[in-house]
Amino acid sequence: MKVINIWGISSGFVKLGTIVLLLLLLISGCTSSQQPNHSISEPKLYQSWQLKLGDQIAGSTVIGGLGDISIALNGKSVYAPSTGNVYLGQRGCVYFAGTDTPAYLFRLCGLKSPKLGALKAGDAIATGDILQFATLLKQSDGTWALVEPDKSLLERTLKPR
Repeated sequence: MKVINIWGISSGFVKLGTIVLLLLLLISGCTSSQQPNHSISEPKLYQSWQLKLGDQIAGSTVIGGLGDISIALNGKSVYAPSTGNVYLGQRGCVYFAGTDTPAYLFRLCGLKSPKLGALKAGDAIATGDILQFATLLKQSDGTWALVEPDKSLLERTLKPR
């Protein structure tokens, strides 16, 4: 009569289970569980004013200021004016950085549920009721100056392609 060593069989399963577990850990370690960072630090402005975006006055939030253009969207979308990236600022506005305009940032405030990350020209960024739009130009000292936005850029931001 032949005796079966049950412990030998079990230890084989334990070894196989350990190898499978190690392989799963190795595979899962190769994939990143981190979400891409689509946030941006607020650009330091060259100009300084007493009232700033995000300030509170009598319980109400300042949503625009000097250098911003206010546009009634009435629920319509705004679009990426060129290929670039959309980032969320610390005060709730989004910033668009176009690949073809590296010295400029476009600040868009008042948008609902913006799409962050890489976009192609004409991709929808978000919708809103009122858009507060500002064009920022990078200065040689690393600060940003508010400048008048280009009308054709605003048209590309407001019309789908």
